[in-house]
Amino acid sequence: PQYGLVFDAGSTHTALYIYRWPADKENGTGIVSQVEACTVSGPGISSYADNPAGAGASLKPCLDKAMKIVPAEQQRDTPTYLGATAGMRLLREQNSTKAEQVFAEVAKAIGEYPVDFRGARILTGNEEGSFGWITVNYLLETLVKFSFAERWEHPQDTEVLGALDLGGASTQITFQPGVTIEDKNTSVFFRLYGTDYPLYTHSYLCYGQTQALKMLLANFHKDSPTAQQISHPCYPKGYQENVTTADLYNSPCVRAPSTASPAQVLMVTGTGDPAACSTAIRKLFNSSCGANRTCGFNGVYQPPVRGQFLAFAGFYYTFHFLNLTSQQSLNDVNSTVETFCKKTWAELVEAFPQQKGYLHTYCPVAVYILALLLDGYKFNAHTWNSIRFSRQAANTDIGWTLGFMLNFTNMIPTEALEQVKGHQPSLWASAISLIVLAIM
Repeated sequence: PQYGLVFDAGSTHTALYIYRWPADKENGTGIVSQVEACTVSGPGISSYADNPAGAGASLKPCLDKAMKIVPAEQQRDTPTYLGATAGMRLLREQNSTKAEQVFAEVAKAIGEYPVDFRGARILTGNEEGSFGWITVNYLLETLVKFSFAERWEHPQDTEVLGALDLGGASTQITFQPGVTIEDKNTSVFFRLYGTDYPLYTHSYLCYGQTQALKMLLANFHKDSPTAQQISHPCYPKGYQENVTTADLYNSPCVRAPSTASPAQVLMVTGTGDPAACSTAIRKLFNSSCGANRTCGFNGVYQPPVRGQFLAFAGFYYTFHFLNLTSQQSLNDVNSTVETFCKKTWAELVEAFPQQKGYLHTYCPVAVYILALLLDGYKFNAHTWNSIRFSRQAANTDIGWTLGFMLNFTNMIPTEALEQVKGHQPSLWASAISLIVLAIM
């Protein structure tokens, strides 16, 4: 077997995925398998803007783990990548020099290991979305399947799935629309296993869950910029936290009011009001579209959603916590979220003592997901049933990393595999006969 390593350097954390596949592409599995996923301790690499060496050092424990898994004689041939997403996109906007320093330290750390390091770079939003789409459909065998006749075939009458991804700093939607895509900036094209896939994809920077909650809190602060007390309807009643204005406005996604002092401490108090929470969150989206145009939100072109979708990453984790990953109806989801959002902080801590660190965020993120899918991406009560929430497929984590590696190690041929063989068997037989005669 051969191995590949991909670091997913997200906005809130980094993970290393170790993949393995048979050296012969024409094997009976048809699936690259995930051997291990190693979570890097600490925050995302963009958080090391003022300590770039720390970004490189943080990767080493996971690289050490990988070196114990990949056989020593194969390590130098193991393609290794680091792809950074929206956290580093934001840092590059803020300070491109610091972003370059972080990448230099990350590359230096990986370069100390005996692997075939192919570079560290920032993925575009369209790449992140479309590689996630490849991962979903490759794992679910909608692109190619090893048939009972023991050959690779494009599955007949199988629809590809759309991909919905929610990170800390951005969110992506990718699907095959079935209509001509009007805006070339939202269009990508793949030819995979002899089949053409024109796709719609778009990534909304600042609309990942961490940055969205930051925008929400900033809106509450701007409504009363002189007050140090902020009532937060999305946080449970009885919950309190202190936030400095410096921490609140440390991202390009939120613009600080001119009256705000960086050292000012804001006391945020939860009021547990799901209706007010929903109203406030929906204000984050400009859902109106221009004339004669369909759109997602903020005026971005989007054709109507079509087909089945797989929602993963942040979509899955929050809905899994709320036991909403069994394709419940939209009414059931709404009532479950509303019931949860009405619970007091004392009730939640008693029910989920192990989850205390993130417990106050589950209500606002759940309400945000509903607003994003319904107001943003324009799903409705009917199309809601086409969304499945999942973390894995074929025992492999769903995200952009597998699609990225498949694409860049050239393991997805541009033509159907049976068309790549080149010569008819009779020609091979004649050639071998000639060689044998020549040797004799």
